[in-house]
Amino acid sequence: MDEKRWYVVNTYSGHENKVKEKLEMRIESMDMQDYIFRVVVPEQTEIEVNKDGVKKEKVKKLFPGYVLVEMIMSDEAWYVVRNTPGVTGFIGSSGKGAKPIPLLPVEIDRILGQMGMSRLDLGGEIAEGDKVKIISGPFTSMYGRIESIDLENQKLKIMIDLFGQETSVEVELAQVEKA
Repeated sequence: MDEKRWYVVNTYSGHENKVKEKLEMRIESMDMQDYIFRVVVPEQTEIEVNKDGVKKEKVKKLFPGYVLVEMIMSDEAWYVVRNTPGVTGFIGSSGKGAKPIPLLPVEIDRILGQMGMSRLDLGGEIAEGDKVKIISGPFTSMYGRIESIDLENQKLKIMIDLFGQETSVEVELAQVEKA
């Protein structure tokens, strides 16, 4: 289990940003950058119109009381996150020392997509020309090379070998993993 996965951490409601700050400080001070990568409070900006017709931007939490953490699940990383002030536990863990179950790629892609983010670190983790494996859809288990990336629509154009001929196919970001 030495791959990056996304986990849901339960926090006291209203303390999501404090937990994010404290966890990021702990990652730095405990030298856990190789195990815990991104801490995200799922939120989106909405425009509200008050009774006077004045538009006002308001940041709304998508899941109050929850923080998303991208990490490699190790005993040390699990300990650091679990013992961060404000954290009440992991979602998907039965407790009693059991490690939590990570979010599925399709679940995290939907959540991060709402925020204009991506599960794969485009540019850092995945870029044009990289080789990827298609993990769902009609081309499952096929390998291809990324031709272009459409971050706004969360889609990739991939060149695959179809019946001995290079063919360009469009797949969603959630349907691939780095090969």
